[in-house]
Amino acid sequence: MNIADKLVASIHYTLTNDEGEVIDSSAGHEPLDYIQGLGNIIPGLENALNGKAVGDKLQVVIEPIDGYGEYNAELVQELPRTMFEGVDTIEVGMAFQAQTAAGMQVVEVKEVDDETVTIDGNHQLAGQRLHFDVEVVAIREASADELSHGHVHAAGGCGHDH
Repeated sequence: MNIADKLVASIHYTLTNDEGEVIDSSAGHEPLDYIQGLGNIIPGLENALNGKAVGDKLQVVIEPIDGYGEYNAELVQELPRTMFEGVDTIEVGMAFQAQTAAGMQVVEVKEVDDETVTIDGNHQLAGQRLHFDVEVVAIREASADELSHGHVHAAGGCGHDH
């Protein structure tokens, strides 16, 4: 069986940046399970894995456009602190969900002073070239529930109703 749309693939991976620093890895953890063709993982990696079989190992370099997108300076905004009423402590690095023209997105606090809070809606890996070292460890059919929900379920289901 090879990785194809609507199949669940399990992969072990290590993600590094251009400098070779490890950003994320499944080493020492369970492999990452995802459904091929549903956009569960970034497009560049999903495309590279299409057609691969269990045991295949690959190294993939993904440009920002096929990863988390280019860095967009317009997603950095300085907001009046009064917009954060009800939040007693606002610190650099905190994340909030914000309603934007593009829908709900996560924003990160970059700067805080007495009057303003600067937020950044870019993904932390936006604008970066990504280097993946991947091994395919399993491939299986997705269940009807997984396909209807659009993601892989752990043993016992996914904990929500649709």
